[in-house]
Amino acid sequence: MMVLFEFIFVGGIIIRDANGQAPGQGAWCVAKPSTSDEELQNNINYACTYVDCRMIRPGGVCFEPQKLVNKASVAMNLYYQSNGRNYWNCDFKGSGIIAVTDPSYGDCKYSFRQ
Repeated sequence: MMVLFEFIFVGGIIIRDANGQAPGQGAWCVAKPSTSDEELQNNINYACTYVDCRMIRPGGVCFEPQKLVNKASVAMNLYYQSNGRNYWNCDFKGSGIIAVTDPSYGDCKYSFRQ
């Protein structure tokens, strides 16, 4: 049986298709950089219905930079981590990808559960 994994390198983060998560490896859900602002906002709205998104709101540690892709990635990851880190919990209608290196920056620490 042959299994193919697609790897992409974006801004210092190694990512791969949501179906390509290796067991026991660090995995964080982030938004694809090419996702439209409308889709990113929909992802934030959806994820924040189920998880506490205070960290991306004004005064939160992930409020800056004020870019939707950053805020969506944080919200999507919170949802992904809280729902068992299953690849389907990072799909977000094809706009989510699994990062295998920690996407945290500054004081904004992305949640990770093994």
